[in-house]
Amino acid sequence: MIEGRDLQLLARNVRNDQRSRWGGLLKLALILVVMVWGWLGPVDVAQAFSEDQKIFLQAWRIVNQAYLDDSFNHQNWWRLRQDYLQRPLADREAAYGAIEEMLATLDDPFTRLLRPEQYRSLQVSTTGALSGVGLQIDLNPNTHDLEVVAPIPGSPAEQAGILGGDRILQIDGQDTAPLPLEAAAQLMRGPQGTRVTLTIQRPKPEAIHKFELVRDRIALNPVVAQLDRQNPQFPIGYLRLAQFSANARAELAQGMVNLENQGAKGYILDLRNNPGGLLQAGIDIAGLWLDDGTIVYTVNRQGMLDSFDAPHHALTTAPLVVLVNQGTASASEILAGALQDNGRAVLVGERTFGKGLIQSLFELPDDSGLAVTVAKYETPNHHDIHRLGILPDQVVPQDPITLEQVGTAVDRQYQAAVQALIAG
Repeated sequence: MIEGRDLQLLARNVRNDQRSRWGGLLKLALILVVMVWGWLGPVDVAQAFSEDQKIFLQAWRIVNQAYLDDSFNHQNWWRLRQDYLQRPLADREAAYGAIEEMLATLDDPFTRLLRPEQYRSLQVSTTGALSGVGLQIDLNPNTHDLEVVAPIPGSPAEQAGILGGDRILQIDGQDTAPLPLEAAAQLMRGPQGTRVTLTIQRPKPEAIHKFELVRDRIALNPVVAQLDRQNPQFPIGYLRLAQFSANARAELAQGMVNLENQGAKGYILDLRNNPGGLLQAGIDIAGLWLDDGTIVYTVNRQGMLDSFDAPHHALTTAPLVVLVNQGTASASEILAGALQDNGRAVLVGERTFGKGLIQSLFELPDDSGLAVTVAKYETPNHHDIHRLGILPDQVVPQDPITLEQVGTAVDRQYQAAVQALIAG
């Protein structure tokens, strides 16, 4: 029989036991929450973001899902997001600044923000038209310096004497070192008739020059096609490709047909100082020369290989020599590597630029955009040429020459290409 005092003790023990159980469950729940928090990071629950924060978040998500390096340059990408969201964004320009700071942590000059005007300008330039001083520029993959790849024929820059390989130090007094590629290009663009001053460092001989240029309308004609009849027994079709724009493949194909009809027995394809452009244009142009074989391999962030193969529609089987130099970059290197590795062409000139990364364009809700490195490419023989370039079959050094000197006696690389074709 349980006495009253014992009953009170029993009831108290039961209550203590219940409290202990509930306390244990509560501790377990807290432990699980902490574990989930550690796995997933803090989750935004019913949190209202401003429009500027939404732009930042969209940029973060694009990089998070698409960027080639899933270590994000060995940093916690989620933590970086949270750190930036703690900062107030007063306006859209502040959001752009935060995005640019975030992208800079990747140490990849080719992954960059494109403000609305820059995004539109890039879209226009790949369709074959632009306005400005007429310079093709790129960031050196090793030094990140802003360099001239080549002036556009007939442009103010070409007429002033700016050369491929020149380093652009300042634009209207503004240092270019911290500028993304499109920001530098935007500074050089402007209304026709306006002026811009470029401070240039020339490597050979090393000197500083200032050029005051008058902006003009630049008409991009990516293809030059001429028949060289110096050797009547072996007419040579000369094709120069300035960039891989949307209309480059069609214009090059038409040039090849015209030269074939004029009796060309061999071809020289000049890719010197060609900075690249559209990846698909490079693949399509390779198909004009290759009847079969792999054109290029791409490697994504998971290390998965994809390949692009020739479509069995080559326009000619005539012998081909390709001219390359340090300004041959990106899609130009894809084309040169495909022709070299498949034994379709002999490469003559100097080691190429060495840009083996592929970018995709993503549009943000406010008409700005991101260029994001999404893959790297390998040549058909699985050579990764990023920062290494392609070594030509026949190395021929060449001092800078003007466009008027291309194909003349002072163009040592062209003369070597002619000899290689004639020798068979």
